[in-house]
Amino acid sequence: MQTTVTRPVNFVGVGLHSGKTATATVLPAPADSGIVFVRTDLPAAVARVPALWSHVVQEPLNTRIRNDHGTTVGTIEHLMAALAGIGIHNALIRIDGPEVPILDGSSAGFVRGLIEGGISSLSAPIRAVRVLKPVEVRDGLAVARLDPSVTLEIDFSIEFADAAIGRQSKTLNMANGTFVRELCDCRTFCRQADVDAMHAAGLALGGSLENAVVVDGDAVLSPGGLRRPDEAVRHKMLDALGDLYTAGAPILGKYTGHRAGHALTNKLLVALFSDPSNYVFNSVDARTSARLPGAGVTARDLAAVA
Repeated sequence: MQTTVTRPVNFVGVGLHSGKTATATVLPAPADSGIVFVRTDLPAAVARVPALWSHVVQEPLNTRIRNDHGTTVGTIEHLMAALAGIGIHNALIRIDGPEVPILDGSSAGFVRGLIEGGISSLSAPIRAVRVLKPVEVRDGLAVARLDPSVTLEIDFSIEFADAAIGRQSKTLNMANGTFVRELCDCRTFCRQADVDAMHAAGLALGGSLENAVVVDGDAVLSPGGLRRPDEAVRHKMLDALGDLYTAGAPILGKYTGHRAGHALTNKLLVALFSDPSNYVFNSVDARTSARLPGAGVTARDLAAVA
């Protein structure tokens, strides 16, 4: 059955790019409504922005959505990953500005708050996007691909010159709480030189050593170092899960990303949905439902990592 949150859950923190305090409140929503953001600082007539691939503005630094009125909500990917990873299919998210709070740069805070707030079943079957044939997009050396699979799998590889990151790869079957146990605590990362350049350009004004892993060559500058030796590739998998959830439903397919980012994953969804022979929307049976990312997730899964 589809789910929603049991009660409103508030998240308060700085916006990564704006540097301003932001509040996002996740509220219950009826079946088949999906994930929708509402800007409370704007008139109601222009405030609603669906979290769908067709509303994504392709940018390298974050996932930003925009409605037909030009209203935008940015940095949605970590909250979207949390919703996907614990199996929340419907939610209304009221936000008082143009950006979701970054919290600690991972999804752990969102996951904790949503689990503690409760998840309620709705009397409607879960619908999923089943990938029927391979779909691939490229941008230079970067590749993103979807292949048929009975459940969601993510296979990701990255290559960075900084020795603190270097080459990393990981493959995970995302069924039954894997996201919570393996990915949700992994933070966004960047090079110190990139931080300096972004700040000089007026970007990432809310970024700090407290909400991102910052590296410089072979050194990790953030206090406490890495949470996992391969935290960087795990965070890229977290981002991919959040971006894929803009499909409007869980995906049954294998996602492969090499040097891929937010924009390329959105291009992949655009390519997927451009041809009806690539996919089908199905109501899933109990066996398939039990293999979805959020099936059976409890606070115990989160306690092991965050």
